[in-house]
Amino acid sequence: MELADLAALLKEGVESVFPGRVWVKAEISELNLKRNGHCYLELSQNDGGSVVAKVRGTIWASRWSFVDQYFRSVTGSSLAVGMEILFKAQVNYHPVFGLSLNIDDVDPDFTLGASEKLKRLTLARLEKEGLMDLQKELALPLLPYSLAVISAPGAAGLRDFRRHLLENEYGYVFDVELFEALMQGEQAADSMIMALDEIQTSSKAFDAVLILRGGGSELDLACFDDYDLAVSIATCHIPVFTAIGHDKDCHVADLVANTSVKTPTALADLFLDCMIAEDQRISSFETRLRLAFAGRFSAMFSRIELLEKTVLHSVGMRLSDEEHRLQILESRIASGDPRRIIEKGYVLALDSKGVRLSSAAAVKPGDGFQVMFPDGTVKGTVTSVVLSEPKNLKI
Repeated sequence: MELADLAALLKEGVESVFPGRVWVKAEISELNLKRNGHCYLELSQNDGGSVVAKVRGTIWASRWSFVDQYFRSVTGSSLAVGMEILFKAQVNYHPVFGLSLNIDDVDPDFTLGASEKLKRLTLARLEKEGLMDLQKELALPLLPYSLAVISAPGAAGLRDFRRHLLENEYGYVFDVELFEALMQGEQAADSMIMALDEIQTSSKAFDAVLILRGGGSELDLACFDDYDLAVSIATCHIPVFTAIGHDKDCHVADLVANTSVKTPTALADLFLDCMIAEDQRISSFETRLRLAFAGRFSAMFSRIELLEKTVLHSVGMRLSDEEHRLQILESRIASGDPRRIIEKGYVLALDSKGVRLSSAAAVKPGDGFQVMFPDGTVKGTVTSVVLSEPKNLKI
């Protein structure tokens, strides 16, 4: 039998067994879209990590536009390597090119369902291994300043985050360092894992790790359901925050992270709120201290005013007493003033030096003396001294 005859028999047999189109489940291992509009795929099936079947697939240009548009309208993404798909195809056998599948339809709901099933299995595995809550045990500093960001450079979500955080109206300052990574596609999970490793081995101490992605289709975000990425996030010794930009279900990365928000802008608000809360707490302390000092000063001023009144009253009374004593002394001094005595008609005898003579015995003949009268002073010299006889004291 000639080889061509065998090939013809195979073609006849295959096409007789599969006279119409059949639905087939397989994984896309290769995909090439040609300029002429034809899409060539390599479809495979794995079992325990080993390939158990492989076949070529073709979506002709006449069907590619319809299949691609419908698939994207449901899933938000085009067909890509690594996807598990359910497709309708005509089984063909060519004597030269061998077995192939001509695909004319792809069920997008199956692809979404397969992703959700894998996600649930991943979550169950992480829960069993005790990895779901490890990040929740890590605390963010009161004033987070140094932030490591994992994102694609030039991504719109990263620009929104930086603008909202760094140009904030309060003037708060943050140190943001970008660690570049792929954020979608087959290599995205490994790329983000490498960025996480680089952050944790850096000589710089970071307060938080931020994974930013500005949105996308469910299939674009499938990398965030990857088991290995989830393990890297869960076991990271720095708090990990995610803002993957989706509005529907959370991804596995969100669930194992310390905190998850919907958008990069919302994540910027989270860190600004940390600063605002601490600012308000400090302002509260300032107000309490100011009130406490005001109360203390008020009490001190009241005590000072009371002491002032007490001192003034005491000093006033003391001054009044002293003034009264001075008046008495002044009266006594005035009454003993020699001028007052002279004014009453008496005379005042003084020695030559002007010292009052209180006794005739204080002078002797030849001494000078003065006698003061109200209208003048008489000066002279003692010629003789006549002393009075002492009076007999009766006992």
